[in-house]
Amino acid sequence: MSRTGPAVRYRRLARTALVVAGVLGTVLGTAAPAVAHGADAPAGTDYRTGITGVAPARDGVSVRAIEAGARLELTNRSDRPVEVIGYSGEPYLRVGPDGAFENVHSPATYLNRTIAGGTVLPAEADPQAAPQWRRIAEEPTVRWHDRRALWREAEPPAQVRAAPDRVHRVRDWVIPLRDGTEPAELRGTLDWVPPPDPYPWWVGVTVGLLAVGALGLVPAGTRAGARALAGIGGLLAAGGLAAGVLIIGREVDAGAEGVGGVLVGLLSGQIWPLLTGLGALVAGGYALARRPAADFTLALAGTCLALFAGIGNAAVFTRSVVPVPWPAQSARILTALLLAAGAGAAAAGILRLRTAAAAAAAAAEAGSGRAAEGAADTAEGRAEGAADTAAEAGTVGDAGTVGGEPAAVRAGG
Repeated sequence: MSRTGPAVRYRRLARTALVVAGVLGTVLGTAAPAVAHGADAPAGTDYRTGITGVAPARDGVSVRAIEAGARLELTNRSDRPVEVIGYSGEPYLRVGPDGAFENVHSPATYLNRTIAGGTVLPAEADPQAAPQWRRIAEEPTVRWHDRRALWREAEPPAQVRAAPDRVHRVRDWVIPLRDGTEPAELRGTLDWVPPPDPYPWWVGVTVGLLAVGALGLVPAGTRAGARALAGIGGLLAAGGLAAGVLIIGREVDAGAEGVGGVLVGLLSGQIWPLLTGLGALVAGGYALARRPAADFTLALAGTCLALFAGIGNAAVFTRSVVPVPWPAQSARILTALLLAAGAGAAAAGILRLRTAAAAAAAAAEAGSGRAAEGAADTAEGRAEGAADTAAEAGTVGDAGTVGGEPAAVRAGG
């Protein structure tokens, strides 16, 4: 029965970690939309949508921009409904005490399905037809794309092209509303905000991952190696925590309310970043406890964290407006931390696996050498014993012969 030595096992683990990293990278590259939050939620933009307010003001009616300005959210907690007017002056949305509704005859109902607005209008889309309301939510809140509050052209405005490094007011926008029979307006602004320079962020990520990865060069069987393993585990856990904070922030910015709403959003739109963040926390604890196979766990969890939670949010380095409810700079710091921790832990885990494989191979080779030397000594000893036995046999033979004849024959003659 064959036995698999430690060197072979460590080599297999190292190869497996490299293969998994490659496969995950391929999957992420070919299925990136699956890890994004929602079909239309952008990873970032350089156009800032601002809300000026509702005029005249209405008690109980509040509006905010969500998903980096990709959608507007209107909540009406008053005792009468408020309508949002569509692009052709027709009733488009209605929100009030009985929930939120959309008019199936409004062209905006279909054009606003996506942020690009390229939906083919069905036959029932007729702005002149009487409204036919369809319930879309039980709560008195409605969220929608609105081209009046977005910049949808491929090229920036002329004033931005002339001076892209300055903040520009692109336009003041207005969306008509109707409160019962009284007209009202939702007013806001659209500004160009110059994007940040991504170079310093990527330099910081690179330096961080090299520093974390260098911990994998510390010999594993030493006290310093044990401390290095604990350090890698702690940094990976910190990266997992950063990923959790970032994706929860994206859900809150998308309009999720309460713990239940955040959980539903995470499970429906952020499942891969959520799992990789949790996996990084578990792998970090695994390394801190110095459990067996901790190196492989670090390599796998670090790779997943860097790919699914890091690369998937790397647009924050190049966009000025990002989908979080706090300053964009904090989102960049969190993303840089989880990228450096994830990629660094992956590199450190693979290095430790390779070092362990080399040490196991050297130990096996040394053991084989000692075994061969012992076998040679045994053979030499046996040969010497055989020679001594033969010599003793020759001495006895000489004592029993005289002149080449048996002594008894000579005596008888």
